[in-house]
Amino acid sequence: QVQLVESGGGLVQPGGSLRLSCAASGSIFNRSAMGWYRQTPGKQRESVAAITRLGSTNYAESVKGRFTISRDNNNNTVYLQMNSLKPEDTAVYYCRHYENGRVTWGQGTQVTVST
Repeated sequence: QVQLVESGGGLVQPGGSLRLSCAASGSIFNRSAMGWYRQTPGKQRESVAAITRLGSTNYAESVKGRFTISRDNNNNTVYLQMNSLKPEDTAVYYCRHYENGRVTWGQGTQVTVST
């Protein structure tokens, strides 16, 4: 059974940076595709960034040039580096794991961008 543990959220001022981490266990990590999603109250969860098992990435238009997704297969961890944060980036961020047709979600970590 895959388990995901996220960390790194918090409160940051506009223009600041945060790095989210998602550590996976119970997975052949280098065979998995990973992604970060976010959700605000009353809205659907949306994709922010994704990385394939081979390291190809894609991003939502709203975060291109500011966010970077990466993975460390030796440590079974995926990261989301978030720079130039804006108040509209405020949300609960979720890690998503996909392997062999099965999707697993992390518990979510709150990111708040505010003065």
